[in-house]
Amino acid sequence: MTEMGIGGINPGAAEHPHRQIAAQLRAKIRRGDWAAGEQLPSIPALAQLFGVAKQTVQRTIDQLRVEGLLITKPGSGTYVRGTRRRLNRLSRGRYGAHRGYHADLADRYRQQLTEVTRATPPAEVADAFGVPDATLLVVRRHLVRTQDAVVEVGAAWLRPQDTAGTGLERLESFGRPLYQEVEEVTGRRYATATDTITARLPTREEAEQLQIRPDTPVLHLLHVAYDGEHKVIEVAQATWPGPMTTLTEEYRVPAPRPDADLDGDPDPGLVLG
Repeated sequence: MTEMGIGGINPGAAEHPHRQIAAQLRAKIRRGDWAAGEQLPSIPALAQLFGVAKQTVQRTIDQLRVEGLLITKPGSGTYVRGTRRRLNRLSRGRYGAHRGYHADLADRYRQQLTEVTRATPPAEVADAFGVPDATLLVVRRHLVRTQDAVVEVGAAWLRPQDTAGTGLERLESFGRPLYQEVEEVTGRRYATATDTITARLPTREEAEQLQIRPDTPVLHLLHVAYDGEHKVIEVAQATWPGPMTTLTEEYRVPAPRPDADLDGDPDPGLVLG
């Protein structure tokens, strides 16, 4: 062991050297030897420590960045990224009994409104509203930050006829969830919503904003909210760095009914599109 608590490389092992190094660095981060935000030694220093080429260490760093454990800041160095962000029950939390922000989330995450404008929407948003692709909609773009990183890139899309002449078209926050402001301005109540989650690679802009490599997968949410007449009120998008995000769904399991058909349809829990 070295003074850094890192072992050497076994040249005779079947595992490639960069993966052996990754396993050791990963273990140090998991044990807490390197805390969130702590800077790693330079690539030349790590190469000398392990007795390998700098290219081998670079492959290690690249692998751990894709996993979401490390982040590289140009001109500064490589740092421990921090813990995963746990997304609990998606948007349902804000629509819960309290209908508002949760204090514990507000303490950990800070939302920054970056732009409010009229723009042509992405295809998935236009399709959700049922409008042509060239239709101008109001978009409110935001970032969500922790103390050390951007963890979400998001946008909320609204119809101009619902927002004209109101604060919804201005670059201002309301001190409460957006849907509460929309309800008050439009007089329409949010009744149901659909969340669709996909995994994909980030756009160049998303990769830059989230400070991840272009080959790091992201989770993308399309949230469509409806009023009591099942007309779309709002379409929201959110994108998170996949390796740093865990999605947790908590729900009750209903008791079996005495009259249930045990030989009926297969488990409908998984929907393939």
